[in-house]
Amino acid sequence: MKLGVFTVLFAQKSWEETLDYVAAKGLDAVEVGTGSYPGNAHCNAEELLADSGKRRAFKQAVESRGLIISALSCHGNPLHPQKQIAQAYHDNFLMTVRLAEKLEVPVVNTFSGCPGDHEHAKYPNWPVAPWPNDYQEILAWQWEQKVIPYWREMEQFAAEHGVKIGLELHGGFSVHTPATLLRLREATGQALGANLDPSHMWWQGIDPVQAVRILGKAGAIHHFHAKDTAIDTVNVNHHGVTDMQSYAQMLDRAWQFRTVGYGHDLKTWADIISSLRLVGYDGVVSIEHEDGLMSVDEGFTKAVQNLQQVLIREPLAEMWWV
Repeated sequence: MKLGVFTVLFAQKSWEETLDYVAAKGLDAVEVGTGSYPGNAHCNAEELLADSGKRRAFKQAVESRGLIISALSCHGNPLHPQKQIAQAYHDNFLMTVRLAEKLEVPVVNTFSGCPGDHEHAKYPNWPVAPWPNDYQEILAWQWEQKVIPYWREMEQFAAEHGVKIGLELHGGFSVHTPATLLRLREATGQALGANLDPSHMWWQGIDPVQAVRILGKAGAIHHFHAKDTAIDTVNVNHHGVTDMQSYAQMLDRAWQFRTVGYGHDLKTWADIISSLRLVGYDGVVSIEHEDGLMSVDEGFTKAVQNLQQVLIREPLAEMWWV
């Protein structure tokens, strides 16, 4: 396995400064934002697609420091019910897939998106209850009319360009659990898989180790994020896991994102890494920082230090004792 970072953390640094900083920390890979929610501080996809010289320079800057690009990320909501909003996310996804092909980057990460509850809705609707039955009707309409048709076409597009799609399982979007990811993968194709982030599993009550096994057995893990979540049991009893308070309300929230090792101990992270190896994932573990109690540099540095202790780097050896 390789250790990487989602460089959106360092949007205030130049591309060259970011790569120098990452390489100095002993990392192996970078995940780069190309627009939409992550922004494009380090990678203007439109410019790079239009200029082969700029593409070569961009890639050479990475490779000259002994790094690789694990993924291009353009997280957005291409199923947004407001057509102009959806179109912008859709266009950026297409552009990112084309750029990934030219840069020989294996994965494009994004969200599944979430539609509204009817054709002329204005806002997304995320149904998470089976009753009253209205929610079931909304869910069926979303998947049959929006989610499956869109991603069936996009999976084919990505496959034609030799790129895998890593959908991040995230609350608020149609694909947010192993089951919803596998449902969409079965309806589309194998180019579509998960960008699995344990932090989004924990707050939903899902054990990331089991999520790795469920998705890994299906060969459906295309990329992996390293981010932690701390659960406040007192506040969970008050607000529930679907706490709608701002992430800034850290003292009162039911849960909050933390850097690796500050929500769950390193034994838990060792189990996650071992499960990744067990199901055959030998790709990049990409650090993401959204810890409101630490600066970017400190949170990132502690994540690196903690993951270096549990990451399994060397290839599998022969079982001489068997």
